[in-house]
Amino acid sequence: MISKKLGIVEEIIDKSENLDDIRVNVNGEIQKAYNYPKMTGAVNVGDEVVLNTTAVELSLGTGGYHFVISNLNNIESSFTPGGHIMKLRYTPFQIKVDSVEEQESSYHSVIDNFESLYDMPVVVGTLHSMLTPFVASYKRNYPNKKLVYIMTDGAALPIYLSKNVETLKNKNLIDYTITIGNAFGGDFECVNIYTALITAKEVLKADAVFVSMGPGIAGTGTKYGFTGIEQGPILDAVKKLGGTPIAIPRISFSDKRDRHRGISHHSITVFNDIVNVSVNIPITVYDEDCMAVIKNQIENNNLNHKHNVVYINNGKTKEDLDYFNLRVKSMGRSYEQDKEFFQAASTAAYYLMEVCNDRRKNY
Repeated sequence: MISKKLGIVEEIIDKSENLDDIRVNVNGEIQKAYNYPKMTGAVNVGDEVVLNTTAVELSLGTGGYHFVISNLNNIESSFTPGGHIMKLRYTPFQIKVDSVEEQESSYHSVIDNFESLYDMPVVVGTLHSMLTPFVASYKRNYPNKKLVYIMTDGAALPIYLSKNVETLKNKNLIDYTITIGNAFGGDFECVNIYTALITAKEVLKADAVFVSMGPGIAGTGTKYGFTGIEQGPILDAVKKLGGTPIAIPRISFSDKRDRHRGISHHSITVFNDIVNVSVNIPITVYDEDCMAVIKNQIENNNLNHKHNVVYINNGKTKEDLDYFNLRVKSMGRSYEQDKEFFQAASTAAYYLMEVCNDRRKNY
């Protein structure tokens, strides 16, 4: 289940309080590794480290790096005071966090006395790469509105792995982050999506929320065997708490896999079989050929009867990204190589603006 090797730290490429990008000598070969200093302590050149080499040996894409399990030259550490909720429970790496909703938290009564999200818009994606185009379009048009990102545990668990989050936070485009379930490292920690949404509304006073997993996704080519299926229960939670659920459809005309052409089978499964409530699905107005495929998928699956499908003209995605000097990539493809995918996420921001202005467009 796990492959481990010893390595010697040869070089530290980049170092921060959250993530170290290092090069290690493994049996005479220099390889890339990550170290989470808050979990495994600081590393220095020459240190002998125990590495989890599983992902590299499996030739994975996202997550295809070695990760430091332990630094044999810096073994002991102590935890910071406060908090008693455990994440990564009952594993050798279980960590203690100070969750918003626990009894000793100053926010406990706020969470306990919650009434409603009062139509707060919540945009739910399936891939982490949807975050940046959405944020760029939202913040360019609403620079003073407060945007909160909730990261689920559907993929990467430490938020520190996300360069997207680091960049967006450094540019002040995300106001706060919340990590839920076994994901950790956000500005605020919560036990589940319900308390995270309440925290975003009542504690952080968010104007809008974006929810998605961290970097990485698991898929099996089967109808239900993918981590993005979490989009359905999250949308249900938004509606249950009185929010406005907005779903980003996964759309691509560059993916070589036919099941992901147009609206991905992942999205169709969620919208057809998983989500239990009617949600808002913004669809970008693409060129005629693309629209023919998408409209056929929508009609064949009766999505326009189950949900509020709204067509939005949006030709500003690239302009919004360039405005903040942001670069995007998904499944190894850049904006130019898969523009429909990134436009779909950006269009959710433009739909959200329509909601705020109480207007609708029809195609």
